[in-house]
Amino acid sequence: MRVRNLAFAALAVTAALSLTACQNDETDTAQGAPTTAPTASTGTIPTGGPASKGPATNGPATSKPGKTGTPPTAAPADSGTAGKTAKCRTADLTITAADRTITGDPDNTVVVELKNHSGKDCTLSGYAGVDLKTPSGALSADRSGQPVGTSVLAPGKSTYFGISYPPNNTGGSGLRITGLVVTPPDETQPVTLPWPGAGSLPATDTNGSPVKIGPMGSAGQGQ
Repeated sequence: MRVRNLAFAALAVTAALSLTACQNDETDTAQGAPTTAPTASTGTIPTGGPASKGPATNGPATSKPGKTGTPPTAAPADSGTAGKTAKCRTADLTITAADRTITGDPDNTVVVELKNHSGKDCTLSGYAGVDLKTPSGALSADRSGQPVGTSVLAPGKSTYFGISYPPNNTGGSGLRITGLVVTPPDETQPVTLPWPGAGSLPATDTNGSPVKIGPMGSAGQGQ
């Protein structure tokens, strides 16, 4: 009986030792494992790649500057007319006429002078209106078709244009001329002058006027 108890005790001791050894093996295995889980690699941004969207770490964040350019300046409301010289009005001008017929020319010539007495610059451009007064009524002159220019008249300065008409060589009385009416370009107020040329035009049945005028500046003082 004693022998069986000793044998049983020996088996119990052996089993206990075996169980302890198994527990030690499990404990060693657990102690050899890492204490923290591995983390993923963050890498580095390649040169030229997109910048980080996170906040700056070396100073306070600053707001993006706005546009600093100077806004365009608006053009003056009346820039289209600023600096232009006013047109000469009839009241600004002294208008005279003189005979400037040159012997041997096929036509007679009267030159009209327009002198600026306004005390300020003014301009004349284009053709004047010209009518010859006759007992039968006004005879309007036709334009010669010469190119038009612009004359800028300083105070006391003049410009000229010519009136050409055929001489009356018919031997008859023809059409008598009693006066000259001149209206400056772009004006409605005329000036009536004595007629300085030949006393009559040849009578004609042709259409159109035998009297022709040139534009401003088409004649000179001595012409």
